[in-house]
Amino acid sequence: MGEPVSEAVRRPARENQNMSSPPHTGHNHGLRERKKAKTRRTIQEHAMRLFVEQGYDTTTIEQIAEAAEVSPSTFFRYFPTKEDVVIQNDYEPMITSAFLEQPASLSPLAALREAVRLVYGEVPAYDEPTILRRIQLVWSIPSLRARQVDGQIATIAMLREAIAQRAGRSVDDFRVHVLAGAVVGAWVAAIERWVESDGQEALADLMDRVLTLLEEGVPL
Repeated sequence: MGEPVSEAVRRPARENQNMSSPPHTGHNHGLRERKKAKTRRTIQEHAMRLFVEQGYDTTTIEQIAEAAEVSPSTFFRYFPTKEDVVIQNDYEPMITSAFLEQPASLSPLAALREAVRLVYGEVPAYDEPTILRRIQLVWSIPSLRARQVDGQIATIAMLREAIAQRAGRSVDDFRVHVLAGAVVGAWVAAIERWVESDGQEALADLMDRVLTLLEEGVPL
């Protein structure tokens, strides 16, 4: 059996829309993407259920695929590994995209705050428990925690490129690197606080609060 997960993880997942995919244009393209989102969500929901019922380590990709009524090859089209079913996060690329679209008059942190509000403002309240359960599972399994660190490093690199592009600076600029690292560290603090509150505080509000603190220089 895998390591035990919290009681919050054991609560049954509600049916919800997949808000982690970017908006689409065009009828045919939109229909295709909605079908993909539905398949993706179905795989994730069955994976989470099996992880809770029989443990993360003992659950196989074949079992997840069978429960979701897809082939293992279809599973791999959506998730390269079993870890990705839990780890994969499309919100950060959406925030980066929204960040690049903000007016040039805004400072980098102000633009990030607006991007976070836009992206998380589209997440319905009933979808947040699903996100919370996934994070709790990540933090309860050592191998997933290790993958999460890799993901955070990748997020820093993604933000470095976006900040550099928006500011007209080199991606190797030390200030750009420091800012990207500070933002990701602040987001981790917000998520930790969110998990500690068992989701009682809105994640979007916490993300905004930590970015505001960075804007203010984190006065103590």
